Amino acid sequence: VYRIANLYYESVSHLPKNKLFGLCEELWQSGFFEESAIACEWSYKVRKYYEPEDFRIFEHWVEQYVSNWASCDTLCNHTVGSFIEKFPEFIGDLKRWTGSANRWMRRAAAVSLIVPARKGLFLPDIFEIAGLLLTDRDDLVQKGYGWMLKAASQSGIEAQSTVFDFVMANKQVMPRTALRYAIEKMPPELKKRAMDK
Repeated sequence: VYRIANLYYESVSHLPKNKLFGLCEELWQSGFFEESAIACEWSYKVRKYYEPEDFRIFEHWVEQYVSNWASCDTLCNHTVGSFIEKFPEFIGDLKRWTGSANRWMRRAAAVSLIVPARKGLFLPDIFEIAGLLLTDRDDLVQKGYGWMLKAASQSGIEAQSTVFDFVMANKQVMPRTALRYAIEKMPPELKKRAMDK
């Protein structure tokens, strides 16, 4: 799929961004995962041209078209994550997504910060989003925010310690699925302490 995306990007790369996003919209509308993956790849390729108003387009795609974890993560890890790095003032919108009835919006709130989390960015916001999603009953949302915490823990020893403290403070109410994801890359002794009842 990515080979196809790259091959055909050559024939659309000259288009203005709004026209390219229009093609992405058509690809999303098809309902085929492979076509949504191409839309995600193309929207990510123009990341250096993102403008604040593009957020509403990305939000629309999550809300209207994302229907599985793969398209959620493909769009949010790269396109939305890159947008947030460029325009961090939109993190408040990710926090708003945590209250959505749409499971994919809630997962997107977390997985959009995976790549920034690995760089040690936005840690206070990451903990706030994890707190907002803490007792979510949806396992795919739990895995999403657990993954976000795991990514944050990999950005340095201080971040790992802060993630561990968050897990320990919340482990009585934090779903085990989220907890396991969050501590996955931690040293064995920390994992054992976190997993103890």
